[in-house]
Amino acid sequence: MLELNPGLTIWTIVTFLALLFLLRKFAWKPVLKALADRENSIRESLERAEHAKETAERILAENNKRLAQAEDDSQRILAEGRDAGERMKQEIAQKAHDEARAMVERAKAEIERAKRAAIQELRSEVATMAITVAEKILDQRLDPAQQAKIIEKEIAELSKTGLSNN
Repeated sequence: MLELNPGLTIWTIVTFLALLFLLRKFAWKPVLKALADRENSIRESLERAEHAKETAERILAENNKRLAQAEDDSQRILAEGRDAGERMKQEIAQKAHDEARAMVERAKAEIERAKRAAIQELRSEVATMAITVAEKILDQRLDPAQQAKIIEKEIAELSKTGLSNN
């Protein structure tokens, strides 16, 4: 086995060189081309992935900015709503207070009118009573004690008839 056969060695070298030539002619270029194509494909995929990553980061930053803006807008809207509610509350309270004050003023005015009417009616009654008492006094000559009795009697009559009806 360890013998060297020169014919076999030559044929092995010739076969090796022919195979090397054939591989170089037909297989080596397509393999190198396939490797170069694969390398280009991987490079393009990495570039697309990097571009997609940058795009995703940009979109994420924009979304975060929009989210922060939306949060600010919602806080502003809530604050405006609270302010509007507070203003409406104050307006309603002021309106109720004004209406209550107006009602009190109307009641006071009505009481004053009723008081004036009662005073006017009382004056009229007193005047009528005074005239009646004067007529009775003129019909009779009375001393002061009798005059007082007549006045008291007339007041009692008027209070039973005229003043008790009011």
